[in-house]
Amino acid sequence: MAHSHLIALFLLISCTLPALYASDGDADPIYKGCVEQCEKTGCVGDKCFQHCNFSSDGKPIDGPWYLQEPLYLRWKQWDCSSDCRYHCMLAREGEREKVGDKPVKYHGKWPFRRVYGIQEPVAVALSALNLSIQFHGWMSFFILLYYKLPLRPDKKTYYEYTGLWHIYGILAMNSWFWSAVFHSRDVELTEKLDCSSAVALLGFNFILAILRAFSVRDEAARVMVAAPLIAFVTTHIY
Repeated sequence: MAHSHLIALFLLISCTLPALYASDGDADPIYKGCVEQCEKTGCVGDKCFQHCNFSSDGKPIDGPWYLQEPLYLRWKQWDCSSDCRYHCMLAREGEREKVGDKPVKYHGKWPFRRVYGIQEPVAVALSALNLSIQFHGWMSFFILLYYKLPLRPDKKTYYEYTGLWHIYGILAMNSWFWSAVFHSRDVELTEKLDCSSAVALLGFNFILAILRAFSVRDEAARVMVAAPLIAFVTTHIY
């Protein structure tokens, strides 16, 4: 009886949740057909890609295509699927624009054009700007404490939250660095590093807010507050 009640409750909750759909762009049959055809032929319209040429065993001819490029261009590592999606997206958006339709998202992203191999140049620029601001703030804090304010006889600062703010600065700069990398090239590794860095920063922000708001100065009390939250954030990232 208890199990039936749980099943009924689960179904009730499921009905109240909004349905999840793919992005409008990648659900478009014309776009999907373009990608499938491109991966077979290696071409979108008049534009063809060398790295979409496969041997009978499914491996790229002459090895990974980006190893055939100059060293300074190899970092992009666009593969056949990525290029097919990108150029099919541009072709489909061109068709939509001609009939007056608004842009739609593809695989959760708006249809941005690449610039020198960078996937989202505006987002990269903004992330880099945030990184530079965080670095400037961290250096200003460091100079203020160690060169402009008096120090204790043991060369430590009088401010009791110095170490915590240094950790915050490092985590913030790390987060914005990986944000810039992720928006340059969206692959599984860069996505994980970006999201993990952001979660680590948010988790530490929460810890720091508690310690600062309640003026927790005792080291043992700080550990008691931080330990379970660090464990939760670490588990979440893992």
